[in-house]
Amino acid sequence: MTHKRRDAVFRAIADPTRREILGLLKVREQTVGEIAGNFRMSRPAISKHLRLLRTAGLVATKRHGTASVCRLSAGPLRTVNDWIREYESFWSATLQDLKAYVEGS
Repeated sequence: MTHKRRDAVFRAIADPTRREILGLLKVREQTVGEIAGNFRMSRPAISKHLRLLRTAGLVATKRHGTASVCRLSAGPLRTVNDWIREYESFWSATLQDLKAYVEGS
């Protein structure tokens, strides 16, 4: 994944509203109207959030009659997992140092 695409994923999940939208879509596909019904903001504002999530590849939308149905596309979240994994060795070393310190006290 390119740096530009990775940055788009991180930007998308940085916002609590967008994370909540992803949580809703994790449960089931929903129309834009159904998603908007969960928030105290305008439907155009929700559409803007969904557009950013689509740009990052986290949400796919299909037309069903007059409605747009959204579904989670979690693949790009692997980028976040990969980035976090780069720091696991640091965390492990830090925890081992803490354990040694506590046990030595």
